[in-house]
This record gives sequence, structure tokens and C-alpha cells, in this order.
Amino acid sequence: MPRTALRICPLCEATCGLTLTVEGARVTGARGDREDVFSKGFICPKGAAFGEADADPDRLRRPLVRRDGELQEASWEEAFDAVAAGLRPLIERHGPDAVGVVLGNPNVHTMAGGLYPPLLLRTLRTRNLFTATTVDQMPKHVSSGLLFGDPYAIAVPDLDRTDHLLLLGANPLESNGSLCTAPDFPGKLRALRARGGTLTVVDPRRTRTAKTADRHLAIRPGTDALLLAALVQVLFDEKLTDLGALEGQVEGVDELRGAVREFAPEAVAAACDVPADTIRTLARDLAAAPTAAVYGRMGASTVAFGTLTNWLVDVLNILTGNLDRPGGALFPLAATARAPRPAGPGKGFTLGRRHSRVSGHPEAKGELPLAALAEEIDTLGDGAIRALIAIATNPVLSAPDGDRLDKALGSLDFMVSVDPYLNETSRHAHVVLPPPPPAQSAHFDFAFNALAVRNQVRYTRAPAPLEEGRMAETEILARLVLAAGGMHGADPDAVDTMVVDTVLGKAVADPLSPVHGRDPQDLAGQLTGERGPERRLDMMLRLGPYGDGFGARPDGLTLERLLAHPHGIDLGPLRPRIGEVLRTVSGRVELLPAPIAADLPRLARALDAAPHDLVLVGRRHLRSNNSWMHNVPALVGGSNRCTLHVHPDDAARLGLADGGHARVAAAGGQLDVPVEVTDAVRPGVVSLPHGWGHDRPGTRLGVAAGQPGANVNQLLDGTLLDPLSGNAVLNGFAVQLTAAPPEPPR
Repeated sequence: MPRTALRICPLCEATCGLTLTVEGARVTGARGDREDVFSKGFICPKGAAFGEADADPDRLRRPLVRRDGELQEASWEEAFDAVAAGLRPLIERHGPDAVGVVLGNPNVHTMAGGLYPPLLLRTLRTRNLFTATTVDQMPKHVSSGLLFGDPYAIAVPDLDRTDHLLLLGANPLESNGSLCTAPDFPGKLRALRARGGTLTVVDPRRTRTAKTADRHLAIRPGTDALLLAALVQVLFDEKLTDLGALEGQVEGVDELRGAVREFAPEAVAAACDVPADTIRTLARDLAAAPTAAVYGRMGASTVAFGTLTNWLVDVLNILTGNLDRPGGALFPLAATARAPRPAGPGKGFTLGRRHSRVSGHPEAKGELPLAALAEEIDTLGDGAIRALIAIATNPVLSAPDGDRLDKALGSLDFMVSVDPYLNETSRHAHVVLPPPPPAQSAHFDFAFNALAVRNQVRYTRAPAPLEEGRMAETEILARLVLAAGGMHGADPDAVDTMVVDTVLGKAVADPLSPVHGRDPQDLAGQLTGERGPERRLDMMLRLGPYGDGFGARPDGLTLERLLAHPHGIDLGPLRPRIGEVLRTVSGRVELLPAPIAADLPRLARALDAAPHDLVLVGRRHLRSNNSWMHNVPALVGGSNRCTLHVHPDDAARLGLADGGHARVAAAGGQLDVPVEVTDAVRPGVVSLPHGWGHDRPGTRLGVAAGQPGANVNQLLDGTLLDPLSGNAVLNGFAVQLTAAPPEPPR
């Protein structure tokens, strides 16, 4: 008999609640959960296609082990035997840095991905960590770290209460929001307009979001930092700054005033292609609004001045008195976050504590640029990466110069991939460990609750039973930790027990903890949950900011209480809490950190730089999420296609026709792609979506291979990086365009 079950959607950052119809282990329907305390029934096409994604026949059901050069199905025991035999001898012979770890975007969409990769890294002790962060949002982490002392202290716009929202490089009507967890972002923007608020969108494309705006500035790509610096200059020049409640908690205001003096609107207008009067008006509007929030996303991060742009986003929020203010930009407080500490100085944030072996890229937040992974493998010598652990990642498509990385992966001594698909990256693995479909996994959002526009907590157990022959993702990663650490064959529950013992041991020794002085074994005995991951979740909830403190606060949060509220628990609107957040050495917001000041001359040189004839930007589609949503029939086709958007004026001068083909060339290579002529892009700009290029042999992605598209990141050679963050420049880079012959029939 069909039954219904709840599940938080893991297919984008909106984290909407779903009501699933389940028959046995099969999901036959999905709709929005109207009682969900956060999403209130909102659903997008990805959520509606949950069942189809869950039942994708191309998902691997058994582990694969390479034998005689071929990947063949194997038992779980054989697979982990192979992992231990492949990793440990390499580590013992060449040291921990002989192993690289790559973590992909889907890791933050699963409970297992939030719990186990940190343990794996501590076990391996490798310094070669690469993640999707450096092809996405590392500039935000770096700017937050420098301003606030904590790279995870990311302020999000208070969408439900703001009076003026300024969006840069963001298209939430397609992406559903990012670094800003907000179900029904479109509805929140409509509500902003309905209450008399203002929406300003800065984007070189007339996106779906831009079409709804009161003001759309079609800026020249890559110049957002110049525009924001000019807004800051106007605030100072016209004496419009007002720190509000942050007065006395900010240092460097006078130094910043001098640092932005040369970025007057008249100086930046030509470079940005935004009139000086428009810039001044926008600055005045932000300052005059009762509340305002500035928010920048992908297009503001994956550019040459990504860190400066993200820094200036928060600088504007600070100087207008809107940081840490209702209606402005506030810091969420997740239920599993560390309980708030008294305000005071911290250790601060440091960049470049070490550098990559080949090109000397500085680390940021413990990570090296994903764009440098290929050279760290194929440049032989001491310290070269010889083995790779890839978890939920496809860098052959998501990193620059996938052709070079493709060859480098094929040269590894050993590779293990945790992935449900045999894709462009996992096809090189010696062992593939496939997690089960989402319906067979419990779900808790560790990362996205820390970015939510309203504090809330939700947890859903697996709606469908784990099918015979499958292994829970939490157990897969626990066993991987054991195999990598020389403890292959030990009980995987021992990994969770070790974490519980360690965390509680530290908690009882901490004078500020609600369990200070208590017996850690007694506390461990109070934990509930069916398995180790749930016990760890219960522990985090109890020790967190809303927790019961193991009985110290009787009305506090526990796993049992959360399970009693299947649609979640609303924890209230975001509130000011800057004192709890700051961990800079000074104990204050450090408005002009030294690395930022040192990079401003580079921005000043951009004032006089001649613009490129043509530059490329990416784009998102509502039915897509990077490279991992292209094998679901319901989510591809129609307008979700890999076409090159070209403005009519550029098409006419280059001899391109709608429906024809163009050859796009840049430093990393060239692509032949179908042309879509549209005035949705400004002249001088072309747009190609990210995540395509499913035409390599050896994969098992039948739907994606039927509509492969072109890998836009192959146009890059990996040398274009934001110097402060190491983030790849994926937007606003120069390309050359010529007409190409039609693609031959497949």
C-alpha cells in the first residue's frame, strides 16, 4: 500500500520540505510539505522530480573495483579490502601528503557529508585538500574571515524584513538562493515589492530575477568591485555613513575612507559601464532606506576581484548601519552550532599559512585551489599526489582545464570515489563506493541551517528502507575513515563512539559549557538515536545554542523533541549577535584588513584597463544544479540546454545565426556550441551554462550522454585565480568567437 513520508529536499540550497508518496522502497510522488515550518509547501521542479532522481536506473547499486584495468561489481568487503590495500602502503611509503582529498558540492547536501569528511582529513593528516569551495564561494569565506575573524561568519540578507535589497551576480529565481538558505526566494522578493520595498539587481544578464527588479544595472562583467567601491566612496564623500549599533565595534573607518578616495563614480563609470549619476543615486537610496541589505553571489565570487567584491558587500552593510540589524544582514544561529561565547578577542583569520607545491598558491581555510589539482598530480617529484579520495565530486567538469585533470587522474597510483554514478571523474577510480538514493537516507542540514534566513531546525529519517545490498552513506564514510587510518575491519560504529567520547570529554572540561564538571560517560549514556550518526546529532543539539544541556535546560532541544516535530521547529527570526560572532584579534570588526588593503592597488589599475571585446559569463537554470542533475529526464531539455547566449548586435557583426553554431576560444581550449541569439545578455557578453560536457567515454550516464553539451570550464587553463582566495575566475574572462559548422548528427 502507498504511504506518505516526509523528506527534506537535498537537491539545492533551499532545503524545502517534501511530502513523498512511497511504495516499498520506491518514491512514486513528491509535493511540498505545507506544514513545514520553513518552506510552507513551496516546491521547485527539482523537488517535484525527487522520485525520478531517486530511481535513476544509472545509479550504481554495488561497489566497483578495478580488476585487469576494468571496473567490475564487487562486494562491500572486497571494495574496502581494496581501499585499505591501495591507500595504506602509499601513505606509509610516501607520507600523508601523497593522498589528496576532493570534496564536491553534494557533500553539503547530505548528513553523512557533514559528519565524516572532517574525521577523514584528521585521520589522513594530508595538507592536500581541494573542494568545490574554490570554484564557488571561497572569496566570501576569506572576506568574512578577515572582517570578523571567522571564515564561517557569513551574514545573510533578512529577506522578510528588509526595505531595500541590492543583489549582485545572483539569480535566485533560478538558483533558489545560495549562501542564503531561503525556500521560496521568488515569493520573498514579491513580498518585498508588495510592502513597498525596492529590489536592485546588478547583472550583465537580464535574468528572471532582474526582470522583477525596480532597477537593473547591466554592469560590465567582473567590475562589481569597482561599482561597490564607488558606492562606498559616495557614502564617505556625502557624509552618509552611519554605523548605528556597531558604533564603537568597528576599526579602520578613517583608513577605509582614504583607501577608496580614487574610486569616485566618475572614475569607475566607464570601466563598469554604469553612469556616475546612477551610482550616486544607488548609494543615496541605500543610505536613506529604513533598512537595506546588500547580497552578492556566484557572479560576485567567481571573478578576478572576488574577495574584494565580497568584502565590499559587507562594508556597505556596515557603513549603512545594516549589518547585524533586523531588515539588514544578520548572522544565523543554527541548532548544531557551538553555543554562544562571551564577546571578546579571538585568534583571527590568517591566509597563506602554507602554499601549494607546484605554483605556490596560498591556502585559504585549509584548502588549496581546485584549479591546481591537476598540476599537483602530474608534476612529478617529492610531494606529488599519488592517490586521491574523491567524495561526491566531478572536477573534470567543475574545475578549469578538465582535459588536463582527466589525464592526471588516469595516472594516479590509486583513486577511490564515493559517488552514485560512474561519471567523468569517478570513471578513473580504482574503487567506486556508491551511496544509496536520497529516499533511503536520513537528512539534516548542517551547512545550510547556518545560512538560513530564519532560525529553524528540521530532521527527517529515511522515508524508504535501505535496499538489500546497499550500504548507508554514513557507514560508507565511517569505513573509509577506518581504512584510511589503518583500522580496516574495525566496527564502523567505533568512529561515532570515538567522536562522542572526544566531544563530551572536551565539553565537561570547558568552564563555559552547560555540562562542565559532569561525567562524560554518564552523558554519553543519555544520548538517544537509532545509530551512531543520530547519537552524534543528539549530542550536537543538546550542546548547541538551543539545547537542553543534558538536562540543564529542561525545555531545550534534543533529538527526541525534534522527532516529535516532524515538520520542524521554528526558532524565530534572525537577531543581532555580532558580539557572539567576532573572533578577530582586536575583538572588533576590522574594516580594512592588511591583505585587502594590499590588493586595492590591483583594483585601481582596472580603472584604466581597456575592456575586452567579448567576455563570457555562466548561468543557472531552475532545473539544474552543477553537473549532477543532467541524468534525470524531467530536468533536462526544453530551455535547460547548453546554448551560447549572444546579443543580436554581436551576432550580426560576427556572422552568427540563431540555431547555428559558434566556436568559442580562450586560453584553455575551444568549444563548438549552438547559438541562441537573445538581448537578455548585454552587448560584448556571451553566456554558457556550467556543468555540461557529458561526452567522455567510460561513463554510465545515459540521459546526460544523449544531450552532452559543452564543458565551459575547458575554456580556462587554470591560471586565472582571485589571488586572495585562490578561487577560479569562471566569469568575465575574455573569449574569441567565430562561426562554426553545424554539429554532426549523433
